[in-house]
This record gives sequence, structure tokens and C-alpha cells, in this order.
Amino acid sequence: MNKYHPYYETIYRTIMGNYKLKGKDLKQINYKSDRAKSLAIDIMQQNFKHLSKPEKLKLLEDVLLNPKEFISHNAFSKLAEEFIGRTRIEGGTVYNLDVVEKSFKMYGGQLITPETIEQMKVAMQLPISVSGALMPDAHVGYGLPIGGVLATENSVMPYGIGLDIGCRMSLSIYDVPAEFIKRNGYQIKTSLKENTHFGIGKVFKQTEDHEVLDRSEFHETALLKQLHGKAKMQLGSSGSGNHFVEVGIVELGPNNRLKIPEGNYLGILAHSGSRGLGAAIASHYTQIAMKKCHLPKKAKHLAWLDLGSEAGQEYWLSMNLAGDYAKACHDVIHYKLAKSMGVKAIAKIENHHNFAWKEIHDGKELIVHRKGATPANKGQLGIIPANMIDPGYIVTGNGAADSLFSASHGAGRKMSRKKAKESITGSELKKKLKQTGVTTIGGTVDEAPMTYKNIEEVMRSQKDLVNIEGKFYPQIVRMDK
Repeated sequence: MNKYHPYYETIYRTIMGNYKLKGKDLKQINYKSDRAKSLAIDIMQQNFKHLSKPEKLKLLEDVLLNPKEFISHNAFSKLAEEFIGRTRIEGGTVYNLDVVEKSFKMYGGQLITPETIEQMKVAMQLPISVSGALMPDAHVGYGLPIGGVLATENSVMPYGIGLDIGCRMSLSIYDVPAEFIKRNGYQIKTSLKENTHFGIGKVFKQTEDHEVLDRSEFHETALLKQLHGKAKMQLGSSGSGNHFVEVGIVELGPNNRLKIPEGNYLGILAHSGSRGLGAAIASHYTQIAMKKCHLPKKAKHLAWLDLGSEAGQEYWLSMNLAGDYAKACHDVIHYKLAKSMGVKAIAKIENHHNFAWKEIHDGKELIVHRKGATPANKGQLGIIPANMIDPGYIVTGNGAADSLFSASHGAGRKMSRKKAKESITGSELKKKLKQTGVTTIGGTVDEAPMTYKNIEEVMRSQKDLVNIEGKFYPQIVRMDK
């Protein structure tokens, strides 16, 4: 019998029609996007025409639920990439943000603006994001919000760490009575002027020796070789903005973790980072990340590098070197000031922010980015300053899991620099300083105390994260002009 007889052709078309998928069929198995539906129908038509409709739907449902298992499949790879949220293009990969928002812990929510929370929500929608937290000093930043903590899997985002890699606080405590400051005010001010240096691009005419400059990492990439000279000239200097060196009074209570007798002591507190070295590393690897990792506009600066890639390994090496360089800058600052004042430290507290760490959380190794947030592991010492007049806090961490072992790195801004310049006058700032008795060398209205959140409210909002061991009261403050 002729198989092309119209009767048999009608039967054939009816059977094949029953096998053919439609959008409404895919909707029943939770295929939501038009692109996913279109890809699925084309794949089935080209490769699996012989399967029945239930068999096709079962196979497509497996791809939806387990896309990573199909990422290398000859037929299903593009569909799997769609569900994972990525599409390969020449020279990189396009990623979508997760539709389902991952939750994150927030401390001091009443102190945090909606814009800051929204910025953190975007970071949590990245396909590599595992968990996160916002500290009470949080405010809008570049990439991640300042005060944002983000844990990822085997990935690091250069701009999520920022330009000032390894920015840190360091407090030296001296076995010298607090009265030393009143008796030697002129000497201290002279020492701060002669032994500290502030401003973007500023360098010392006479360079300092430090073992960090001899590190082999400076010879391991072309970029680090190029940056060695600048690093040498800027060693021991500080940046602009909110960077400072302060001489003040350390107040320690009884039974403090430093095991120093209760009382008041001379202290030097500094805040600065890795200078031009860190900025160049961040800029270079951010550009590489953005070329490899294409994200929606609102998240584009959160592009990441896989730590298994060559660029990822280079950035990790460079980031750690920049962090050690930032510490070396602080070492030089404290050494020069102590020498000029004729004092010797009995304790030093220091901690990074703007950095990423490999840490174990819930039994899994994660990359924890802390953008303007302080590590606060159980018993870990830290210093959380306020502003140029109010006392900062010496703390030990409680190792709170929900915060990813973190705390705030300061009081946090409540007013942008632009708004501060528009609403605060120089005379107002001078009046405020006169009322408190704090002397400043440099420092402009955009760093006025009124631009910052109330440190007491910030500390109350993170009482589960840290224990208070003492305070630091600024007396003479050196900043960029």
C-alpha cells in the first residue's frame, strides 16, 4: 500500500502533531521566559523528534532542575546556560541576575538608607553570591555598599573590594600618661606635619626602607613590576578623604582583652590604605573582569574573576601584596611618629577592610568580601573610629555567624560629600572643634563630624557582633587639606 496515500499522511501528521511541543506545554513545567521556551522547542524539533510529548517534557524538566549537569551536553548546553543565567559570547560571558533574591542579615536597619539596601540586594542577585550582611555604618558606595559583606564561591570581584585595597585602622598604645598630649602639644603637631604625608598621588622625596618592597610578588606580573617604583615613593603616606592620623587618649577598662591595666594612655590611630599601588591593581583587574563577565547595567561593576583563572590568581596575589603594603605604610607612620616623640608602644591593634578572605562558613570555603567592614572573629581585636571629635571603640569580635564574622569599620556617613559642602560652612566646623577642644591639621567640611552617623547608635546596633574593651578620644587630628 502506498504510504503517501492522503489517508496515511493525515494519520502521520496527527501523530507527529501530538508529539510537537507548544509554549503552553512548557509553561506547565515552569518554563517562564520566551527565550527558554523557544530554545527548548528548537532543540526537541532538531534532536528528539522521535520522543513522545511526555518524554520530551520529562527531559526538559530535568534540564530546568539540574542545568549544571547539562552544561556540556551537545544539544542542551545553550538551554542549560539560560537557566544558570549565562550566555557565552566572544571574549566573555553574559550573566543575568537571579530572579529570586537571596536574603541577607542587616544590622541597624533604621540607620541605613533604602538606596543602600537596594545596592546590597543587587549584589545578592549575582549568581555567585552565597550570603551577605549589612553593617550599621552602611551607606551607598561604588560596587558594593560601604559596610557591605558578601560571600561568594571561588570568585573575587575587584571593584567589590574597591580601589583602596587593604585600607585599615591601626592603633598604637603607649605606656605614657594622657597628660603627655597637653604638655607636648606643639611637638606633636610638628611631628605630625613632618612625618605624615597626605593626598592623592603625593610621594616622599626621601624613601623609606621596608621588607615589603623586597617581596618576590613585585616580579611576578608585568603590572606589579611597573608599580614597584610608585609603591616605594609612597610608602608611609596616606590618601585623601577620610584618611587620617590622630594622636589621642586611650581609655581602657578593667579586665580588658589587651591585658593592660585599667587607665588612660597615649595613643596614635591611623586610617589609610595601599595608595596608588592598590588603586592601579583594582582598576586593571576590574577592566579585565568586566570584559570577561558581562552583567546588567546596575550590577556591571560587580564583575568577578574566577579564582581558578589566570587573571583571578594574579588579582588574588596582587590584592594580598597590596594588603601587606598597606600594613607596611602604617608601620612606617607609627614608627616615625613614635621615634620623633620619644615613646615606645606596649600594644598595637590593627585590622583590614576593603579586602577579601578565604573563610569557612557552614563547613564550606567561601570568599568573603568586606567593603568597609571589619573582621570580627571570636576574640579578634579591632578599632572602630567615629569622626574627628567623637571617641572610637576598641573591640573584640563575637564571631557572629549571621554577620559572616564582621562588624562596622566606623560610624558611616549619613551625608554625601557634595551635600556636606553645600550645607556646612567652615566657620561651623571651627566652632564645633573649638567646643570639643580637638585640634585639626587639615580636614575639610566634607569630613565634619555632622556628616557621620552617631557612633553610639551604631555600636548599640552591633552589640551582638562585638564586645567593647576601651575607647580612643581624638585630640590632635591630621588629615589632607
